[in-house]
Amino acid sequence: MEPIARTLGQTDWITITLMVSLIFPLIAKSIYYPRFFNFMILPFNNKYITMYTKKEKLFNWFHFLMSVFQIINTTLFIFFIWRSYFNPTEAKNPYIFPLLLAGVFLFITAKTMSQLFNGFIFNSYNIFNELIFKKLTYLNYAGIVLFIANVFLAYVFIDSKILIIIALILFFVINIIGWVTVLRNYQKFISSYFFYFILYLCALEIAPLLIMGSFLK
Repeated sequence: MEPIARTLGQTDWITITLMVSLIFPLIAKSIYYPRFFNFMILPFNNKYITMYTKKEKLFNWFHFLMSVFQIINTTLFIFFIWRSYFNPTEAKNPYIFPLLLAGVFLFITAKTMSQLFNGFIFNSYNIFNELIFKKLTYLNYAGIVLFIANVFLAYVFIDSKILIIIALILFFVINIIGWVTVLRNYQKFISSYFFYFILYLCALEIAPLLIMGSFLK
């Protein structure tokens, strides 16, 4: 018998990617079970935000593990959007996903560092730290929705545009809940710097999304 060379298909590397991403919440659950449990009920109970906003904030291992999980699944979901809507031919390129992954990582990192830098400018580093922690916590939770969507898009409803739209709606609903929580908790701070808050929204929230949308096209 002669050995047969087996090429790594898209389903293979997508399966590996999903399995690797799942390692991070499993580690988080095994090491930080009470925190993980509170995190899982986040949209229905604000206990997680209340307990951990003042403690470790952004720089802690649980937040890091869930952020990696979210970044991987956000990237994979963007890949499915791109493959379904924009350029299915180039989506077969094996380097597309690593490039998207690097882009999403740099995008979130640069955005977070820019927001923290604003905190230094306005002498409100602790408040900005808490604000970013809350937003990223809801973003990380939305990563669970994207993981489930990615599984279905890869194996059940392959490249389903309807499923992509449903997942996007859920993704934005979860993050809108996070934004409403932030706005409600920091009303006085925002009203004191309302003009700068509008600039912040345009420069660091809306503009990056428009840039990413242009990149996908």
